[in-house]
Amino acid sequence: MSSAERLRFIDPTDPTMSIRHQCELSNISRSWYYKSLEPCRESDANEELMKLIDRQYMQTPFYGSRRMTVWLKQQGYEVNRKRVMRLMRVMGLEGQAPGPATSKPHPEHKIYPYLLRGLKIDTVNQVWSTDITYIPLKSGFMYLTAVIDWHSRYVLSWELSNSLEVDFCLRALDKALRHGKPKIFNTDQGSQFTSTEFTKKLLKNEILISMDGRGRALDNIFIERLWRSLKYECIYLNEYENVPELLEGLKWWFRFYNEERPHMSLPGHVSPIVIYNKFLNS
Repeated sequence: MSSAERLRFIDPTDPTMSIRHQCELSNISRSWYYKSLEPCRESDANEELMKLIDRQYMQTPFYGSRRMTVWLKQQGYEVNRKRVMRLMRVMGLEGQAPGPATSKPHPEHKIYPYLLRGLKIDTVNQVWSTDITYIPLKSGFMYLTAVIDWHSRYVLSWELSNSLEVDFCLRALDKALRHGKPKIFNTDQGSQFTSTEFTKKLLKNEILISMDGRGRALDNIFIERLWRSLKYECIYLNEYENVPELLEGLKWWFRFYNEERPHMSLPGHVSPIVIYNKFLNS
């Protein structure tokens, strides 16, 4: 088995085993593992713009490239819409804020209908959803995906990547399925989630597929709120230097979010794990 194949067995979210120990067991060096997660890079000027776009998008997810360009100009940045559109595509925001002739679903991928409108969600493992978000570092950036249970708000899994290829989304899905499986799995219409590899895995597990309406970020509202909490409570406060620091920060925050942080929308303001385990043990 090659080193690249052995990378699949490294799980940075595992609370029982350090990355160092996992690398030793998998017979790969930690430096090689972290090199596989080298941050993506743009010019310093573009990375500054991307950080600004990211913070504003957390507040106004309905902003498309046109409004975002106007907002950046109001902040004193001389940018044109074409540049903003490109940066938003790099950040993976084109699905939520499409511009003319951009962010079209892959022409060969099937789009499934949105199944959650008006649906009463009153138990765990009824609906799961996933999404991808841009994570800034002091220099460079990464992509993060997570799978969340809608009823309990429990984060079942998460994965980092330095590309928007489907692989890290599949790894997150595999890890989430270790907890069980939902009746419905909701995503946006991004090419990762409409891909044959992703939908085939859901269908094989007899899971109904639901997809947001095009340009409707709030159809997946709970994971959008998760990203907002993560960024304001962890990412923006720390300005991580590199991927190892980011991994440790994410590992701490997701454990804190799941097990300690009071969730104001849950009964009794308990943490997500209380609701998730209550239903599993009942």
